[in-house]
Amino acid sequence: MHPVSVAAFTDTYLPTVNGVSYTIQTWRDRWRDRGGTMNVVYPGSDEYDPGDGEYPVGSLPFPMYEGFRLGTPRIPTAAADVDVVHAHTPFAVGLGGVRLARREDLPLVTSYHTPTAEYADYLTSRPRVERGIERIAERYERWFLSRSDAIVCPSEDAKERAVGNVPVDTPAVVLSNGVDVEFFSPTDPESFRARYDLPSGPLVGYTGRHGYEKNLSEFLRAAAGVDATVVLGGDGPARDDLEALADDLGLDAHFLGFLPREELPAFYSALDAFVFPSPVETQGLVALEANACGTPVVAVDAGALSNTVEDGVTGYHYAHGDVDGCRDTIRRVLDERATLAESCLAQREELSVEHAVDKLASLYERVIEKKRT
Repeated sequence: MHPVSVAAFTDTYLPTVNGVSYTIQTWRDRWRDRGGTMNVVYPGSDEYDPGDGEYPVGSLPFPMYEGFRLGTPRIPTAAADVDVVHAHTPFAVGLGGVRLARREDLPLVTSYHTPTAEYADYLTSRPRVERGIERIAERYERWFLSRSDAIVCPSEDAKERAVGNVPVDTPAVVLSNGVDVEFFSPTDPESFRARYDLPSGPLVGYTGRHGYEKNLSEFLRAAAGVDATVVLGGDGPARDDLEALADDLGLDAHFLGFLPREELPAFYSALDAFVFPSPVETQGLVALEANACGTPVVAVDAGALSNTVEDGVTGYHYAHGDVDGCRDTIRRVLDERATLAESCLAQREELSVEHAVDKLASLYERVIEKKRT
């Protein structure tokens, strides 16, 4: 088969850095390395100049979610001559992907990165209204996924949500987003420590969105009483409250703000434990990035993290809501840091984005062949 050409439609992309935009960019680069084409259709922004194979559509900022833009379901002509369509999000730009697949009778693959209903939090703070929006979102999500020839889920938990909460007849496959293990690898962290004025001694931390849904207050409360410095990278609406809580608890906590991507390997390498208390993940890519750098993870036993982290190999779990259990697990990971680091590094090949793209290529070939027959 000739190298497959793909049109990827996404409602979130650069300059916004998150798991979806990072995954699409990394898959696109690896796809090009294999001789294929992966055009990306995304909401345009004055803050990002498109490169080859990137096609912005008109968009407006979404006031309730910083960094997210509302695009239009337009199909750029230059992006449309492809073998398969891959919709990464179910909103307006994703609908453009559905339209293209239907118009040209092309196979459609969709990714289930985040349950649509979770965005209800950004639209209202009124519980009754929120529940109504969630019900509408679930019905819409079921319709959107049912248009697909295959659903890509980054974890078993995401697959269960896709086929359980919004049952469809479309086959769902588990396919990790993968990690660039050439980039995310153990790094000497001393210059990073010096640049951010981090003290000597154990460091426990997290990087990513500081949203209330990430449950980071549980991490801070658990860190009280642990002989370690807390380091948090990233930003978000909960940051002010988290900083206030850290002060109230008397923590030695350093809030670093948004970290450039090139600093992330040193950040992970500097940590003795990455603490991930978020119960809402569909994969938890930052946990895998930490593992690829040899850093074990303290993970809540909920959502995708129940499977993303392997007890005694890449870290340990604790029960959601159990602050004392989280504290004990942090201490256990710190005690076993050396052996856990070794077993994390032994998993690197399995985590690699190359491994993920191998599976993606096989999936594309299957849906193309099925469409032809």
